[in-house]
Amino acid sequence: MGKPTGFLDYERKTSMTEVPEERIKHFNEFHEYLPMEEQQKQGARCMECGVPFCQSGMTIAGMTSGCPLHNLVPEWNDLVYTGNWERAYNRLKKTNNFPEFTSRVCPALCENACTCGLNGDAVATKENEYVIIENAYKMGFAAAKPPKVRTNKTVAVIGSGPSGLTVADQLNKRGHNVTVFERSDRLGGLLMYGIPNMKLEKHIIDRKIQVMEEEGVKFFTNTDIGRDVKSKKLVEGFDRIVFACGASNPRDINVQGRDAKGIYFAVDFLTGVTKSLLDSNLEDNAYISAKGKDVVIIGGGDTGNDCVGTVIRLEAKSVVQIEMMPKSPDTRAADNPWPEWSKVCKTDYGQEEAIALFGQDPRIYESTVKEFLKDKDGNLIGVKIVKLTWENDLETGRRSSKEIEGSEQILDAQLVLIAAGFLGSQKYVTDAFNLELDPRSNVKTDLGRFRTSVENIFVTGDMHIGQSLVVKAIRQGRECAREVDESLMGYSNMYSELPIV
Repeated sequence: MGKPTGFLDYERKTSMTEVPEERIKHFNEFHEYLPMEEQQKQGARCMECGVPFCQSGMTIAGMTSGCPLHNLVPEWNDLVYTGNWERAYNRLKKTNNFPEFTSRVCPALCENACTCGLNGDAVATKENEYVIIENAYKMGFAAAKPPKVRTNKTVAVIGSGPSGLTVADQLNKRGHNVTVFERSDRLGGLLMYGIPNMKLEKHIIDRKIQVMEEEGVKFFTNTDIGRDVKSKKLVEGFDRIVFACGASNPRDINVQGRDAKGIYFAVDFLTGVTKSLLDSNLEDNAYISAKGKDVVIIGGGDTGNDCVGTVIRLEAKSVVQIEMMPKSPDTRAADNPWPEWSKVCKTDYGQEEAIALFGQDPRIYESTVKEFLKDKDGNLIGVKIVKLTWENDLETGRRSSKEIEGSEQILDAQLVLIAAGFLGSQKYVTDAFNLELDPRSNVKTDLGRFRTSVENIFVTGDMHIGQSLVVKAIRQGRECAREVDESLMGYSNMYSELPIV
């Protein structure tokens, strides 16, 4: 695949990014992608390796290595190199329903497992994917293609995040009549309100939704299943129901002072900012303000970083990000060999912007919140943190943390954002349909399956396996759709693979 000597002839090149000092002035995407001719050279770097780990999607040492969708990476890298853009799009879409999303927000598990990365720089697969899908829209390859035959079977999909949209897309292409219900005012789930505009501009979601509508999928917003629409009505009105409501319960920080005014969950903060941005370009002030405030963000993952980038754009006075875990090494450790996912320190766009604006990395590692401090009126004025040390438990084999006595530190804070992850599905939804839950408060199914404890009801995505990546949500949606199709038709001709569990 590609040019046999391409990885020797061409260096890895990726898009240019707008400098932090300029991009923090707006909420738009800030990448300037390579010209198509240059991108073709990046396709040429795919080296015809004997085993394409990039598309394996297997679990090594508890981590995913390669693409969970088994994208046909070497094939479409070669087609990028030769400039066969329509075939490249067709091969990409064979395994990925939404490359317009993954080419922007996926952490590129394929590149981490690229054979070129063993002794050099990985192939720029994520940006090859980007140019394929964007060129497909430009050239008309991605236009609507409604199914020619309908089955008269009806399916309700609850939730319009990446997994719910995937189920809807797959089952509609099969010819079933699909209706998607979304409780929010806009479609897209976490794609719309959980991911900031500078990572994924929302017209990209709207563009794909329009194609799906033209193909026959029906969408209803502002419809909260379990409240606005009762379970009996839904069960009687559809042959099958698929829940894809996400892992919607944010993990809290329950320490002294938690009732202080000025503490919010990150998801509520990000949702408010994006909604206000889309509704009025922030002119309605219907969001949590960070202007002139010292901000402390609790959580070191992608959501925490998104909060860093967002508060900077809202003119925060300062920003600190608290992480419980130690700082990862800057290069692969000896006990983390390729093709495992590389556990190295990543400085993402938000942290880059904080360094440029404030002169230092916002992250404080191996620390946790001891207390929230408030004034006599209950307003947040500070956060007391304490340093941690990590030890291996010889009996369980797990690592556990201990506070270091005398290491307390007080940070000024008038705004705290909790980005500590999510815990399972929301109770009112599962109770309304009597869905059985597992010990992690996810909807319970048999191992590797999607059928719930209630007849004709299925579950997919984060509501099924817990908080995860967009690319894994798409994989879940494809596998769930196959199982739903099989239950409706007695067989399924959809692509089949053991699902991620």
